[in-house]
Amino acid sequence: MSGQDHLAGRVICAGLGPGAPDLISLRAARAIGNARHIAFFRKKGRAGRARTIAEGLIPQGSTEHAMEYPVTTELPFGSDEYRGLLARFYDDWADRIATLARSEDVVVLCEGDPFFYGSFMHLHLRLQTRARIEVIPGITGMSGCWTATGRPVTWGDDVLTVLPGTLEQAELTRRLRDCDAAVIMKTGRNLSRIRAAVIGAGRIADAWLCIEGTMPGQRIARLGDAGDDCPYFATVILHGNGRRPLAGAAE
Repeated sequence: MSGQDHLAGRVICAGLGPGAPDLISLRAARAIGNARHIAFFRKKGRAGRARTIAEGLIPQGSTEHAMEYPVTTELPFGSDEYRGLLARFYDDWADRIATLARSEDVVVLCEGDPFFYGSFMHLHLRLQTRARIEVIPGITGMSGCWTATGRPVTWGDDVLTVLPGTLEQAELTRRLRDCDAAVIMKTGRNLSRIRAAVIGAGRIADAWLCIEGTMPGQRIARLGDAGDDCPYFATVILHGNGRRPLAGAAE
């Protein structure tokens, strides 16, 4: 018998996909539709992107738990103060969710895929020995973005590299020089530095900026033509140029 077998409830993290509600998986939709407790991350004063995506699936009468970040962009993300505030935030919510999950299921909403840069990972780490956990995968945001460009991101033997836009410019440039195709996440306020890195790597002709991919406000532009105003939900895509069949011929 495992340490969690005596627990009546579970923590179910539902990956919501890239943003369009009709891209939520059937499994995630069923979990949300049957939920008595729904938890989701949001910035204070905002509805929360995850809550907005799942709006039409949340049953009436369910109890909602808004996990409001104590800080987002107000402090440098690498500072001790920032890390301390976030650590205490995740500790507190792990305690609350573990308590609920002793007797009832708790569904945690997560944009994209929970195990791909998802905030749920911080709860997952803290809940390992305290709750039964089920993670429902979702379509990643980057998949929604490269599909929105209308072009395949990889061909043949292309190797796809995924990079956080928070890397130093020189490191971004180095990695972009050495890759076939690339996705740069965490764009937002890092856009101008990312663009400079892409130019430095000689890849600006391959690069697109997708803002709010698959969502109502979706915008697609060549990275070289895009302005510097960029929201958090934005991704840079560099398409690969690898082996491909000739038109009309079998590969």
